[in-house]
Amino acid sequence: MIGTLVNVGAVVIGSLFGTLMGARIPERVRVTVVTGFGLFTLGYGLQMFIKTQNALVVVGAILVGSLLGEWWQIDQRLAGLGVWLEAKFNNGGDHQSSSRFIKGFLTASLVFCVGPMAILGSIQDGLTGDSSILVVKAILDGFAALAFASALGIGVIFSAALLLVYQGAITLLAVQMQAFVTEAMITEMSAAGGLILVGLTIGSLLELRPIRSANFLPALVIAPLFVALLAAFHLY
Repeated sequence: MIGTLVNVGAVVIGSLFGTLMGARIPERVRVTVVTGFGLFTLGYGLQMFIKTQNALVVVGAILVGSLLGEWWQIDQRLAGLGVWLEAKFNNGGDHQSSSRFIKGFLTASLVFCVGPMAILGSIQDGLTGDSSILVVKAILDGFAALAFASALGIGVIFSAALLLVYQGAITLLAVQMQAFVTEAMITEMSAAGGLILVGLTIGSLLELRPIRSANFLPALVIAPLFVALLAAFHLY
């Protein structure tokens, strides 16, 4: 859990600095910073996807995951959580600031939680006590939180709570997962996560078109299940 706590601390500190600096940073600079991070996230997501060993597994996971996500209304529920947090901690804000708060919470939560470093780092931390991957991730997330918070406001800091629950749960379950999680499962799970990051970049960071990226999150569970199913029939 040490690695996760370091990661959460980096997000909180980065968010606080970003929020305090936000008013001093010109709008054009903030937009450029977020766009630059969006381009990096797009490239990183594509890099994750091209490592897949079976693209059909990823496509199937994304399709089934999106259906489950729409059924469970994950994006809407996360947005609702953002609305509740905004009402509790941002009283008196107008509609524009409310929307900005929710966007900051959703965007930061997805960027910090989706990706191979969150999954592999938490598993490694739980199984061996080696938190080196999460420490590296903490540095990246801290700078990202600063950039997000300077552009999107205080909503970014509340993504740290979701990050704590997400990575903490994986770490605590790592010993049980050791019995069935294979390298192939992690590969396809990461590839699916890469596509989700691409969708997040298009929908939130670059604002090219609306995409409910959170509704694709079940694909991170569906992908390894597909790998296990195919492996059982010696098809993977």
